[in-house]
Amino acid sequence: MPDVPAVLSRAWSAGVERIIVTGGSLEESKKALAIAETDARLFCTVGVHPTRCKEFDESGDPEKHFRELLSVAKEGVEKGKVVAIGECGLDYDRLHFCPSDIQKMYFEKQFELAYLTKLPMFLHMRAAAEDFCDILEHNKDRFSAGTVHSFTGSAEDCDRLLSFSNLFIGVNGCSLKTAENLEVVKGIPVERMMIETDSPYCEIKNTHAGVNFVKSLWPSKKKEKYDQECIVKGRNEPCLVRQVLEVVAGCKGIADIDQLSRTLYHNTCRVFFPHDLDSAMDALLSGSHDTK
Repeated sequence: MPDVPAVLSRAWSAGVERIIVTGGSLEESKKALAIAETDARLFCTVGVHPTRCKEFDESGDPEKHFRELLSVAKEGVEKGKVVAIGECGLDYDRLHFCPSDIQKMYFEKQFELAYLTKLPMFLHMRAAAEDFCDILEHNKDRFSAGTVHSFTGSAEDCDRLLSFSNLFIGVNGCSLKTAENLEVVKGIPVERMMIETDSPYCEIKNTHAGVNFVKSLWPSKKKEKYDQECIVKGRNEPCLVRQVLEVVAGCKGIADIDQLSRTLYHNTCRVFFPHDLDSAMDALLSGSHDTK
């Protein structure tokens, strides 16, 4: 998109320090790596989204396709840009894109990518908690850590995921649509949570249950009236992660939003940027136990 510089400028101005660009296919992973190389604050993932897992078989040589993914991942690790394997997982809401047996086969296969690269995982789960957790259980020793992003499941689903000690729950606008969603988010310990936007998707809309907690607003215009100083109406952006933070703080009754932000950022660094953790951050967080 020609307005990427404007989007990034808004993100940095809003206090975003790093952005992870998600790969959802082999070609997308290559493009994500190329984008990540344009700015020191950009990073990426390498993997195949569950709805696109047919690309392994459609390539004509699934093993070669896997090796190409591994090659991109290793190249990105050497460049300090690839920080996770994914987005991978199971999506039973959209089986018309890819049947469940194919999804399961290549979800399992991508744990091999994580094992070979020693990278954490960026995970996707929609209406598939039982099979998803079964596959995680079979492969729990093959990946170091991960986050189940854009979580929209039930409290029971959340508890099952949190039973894996190396998993975090990723929350964005799609996680905050209904009163039931907010109740689930209230039950996620902040020490096991991350926040995200999933841009350009999953914005917080005026119809969302948590919208009354939003305090930070940006001017927006329809794409037909594009203005680089404004957000495109209906298109999510990284700067809007601030709104996710505000809704999470509001629904959990947390007054110290800055402390919450530091905790969530620390969680993100623990998984995706472990080499950047320092004792100062640990000391800062160790004195605060009043978050819920």
